[in-house]
Amino acid sequence: MTVDSSNRPRSPAPTHPPRQTRFSFAGVLERWGVLAAFVLIFTVSAAKQGGDFLNVENFRNLLNQNAPVGILAIGMTLVIVSGGIDLSVGSMLVLAAAVGTTTMNALIGAGWSELPAVALGAAAAIATGVAAGSLTGGLIVLGRINPFIATLGGLAAFRSIALAMAQAGEIRSQSATIFRMLGTGGVPLPGLVNNAGKPLTLSWSTVIMLSIAVVAQWFLSRSRYGRHLVAIGANETAARYTGVAIGWVRFRAYVIMGGLAAVAGLVQSSRMNSVSTSQLGIGSELDAIAAVVIGGTSLRGGFGRVWGTVVGVLILGMITNFLTISGVSPYWQGAVKGAVIVLAVLVQRSSADR
Repeated sequence: MTVDSSNRPRSPAPTHPPRQTRFSFAGVLERWGVLAAFVLIFTVSAAKQGGDFLNVENFRNLLNQNAPVGILAIGMTLVIVSGGIDLSVGSMLVLAAAVGTTTMNALIGAGWSELPAVALGAAAAIATGVAAGSLTGGLIVLGRINPFIATLGGLAAFRSIALAMAQAGEIRSQSATIFRMLGTGGVPLPGLVNNAGKPLTLSWSTVIMLSIAVVAQWFLSRSRYGRHLVAIGANETAARYTGVAIGWVRFRAYVIMGGLAAVAGLVQSSRMNSVSTSQLGIGSELDAIAAVVIGGTSLRGGFGRVWGTVVGVLILGMITNFLTISGVSPYWQGAVKGAVIVLAVLVQRSSADR
């Protein structure tokens, strides 16, 4: 026997309030704050300097001057995303440049032609940076030394070795053209000329920095290694339980940092065709960390963007340029950069708390 329930009173269907999308200022600030800061500083600089700032050659110079810091900051992004930090990058930079230039000079002095001598000198510099990064990574991973302490020791030790190599003096390159070309040459930009009417070029240092940035952004956002870096920085315990090789992934981040520090050293020393062991790379670690933090990478690890770091480098460059044009003493520029780092960290913390 079937029971007809069609005439039974039915309970009203449950109603749900319409879902409302809540605007999160903290979320917008975290995602797009670096671009907003860039637009603001760009506008202020353009208003202050006018046509001199908006000149295409000025942007070319801005990129060229900050390319070494940009290369360092890209490597620092990977390290910080994994939950670490590297204070020794400026000292690794000068040590690698000193070894590379010394090797180059020795080969030229032994009768080698310039091209292979410069190539082997560059290879020696990169090998030195990789070795220094491996030492740092080994102390952190195998020695279980806090990254701050391990890299602080490297900051003092690596520069000390470079100073001893040149008796705290300068190592001048004996390459007449090829090594200097790395710092002064570039790719011509079609249809653009400088103030002298000559074709405007995008310097090799800028090309190198942008190429590294593209590769690093892809690795961080698309590759398995990049996902492992983010997982370790976000939650090391959870990453370990999922089978991530914590030590090996973190070790490679410091090795990459060492290699990029060497590339930055070659780029920076080629502009002057020499290595000042007492001055080259001084304060570079502060600039690199500042660019990373301004770009939105969390100092606690677990989140980072290479493109944001590149924008952070440009912001720092514009700030320095603005302070110089405004007549602010260069001795105060470090204080401004320190304040920018603290402000960026406070913004990150307020975003996380919400």
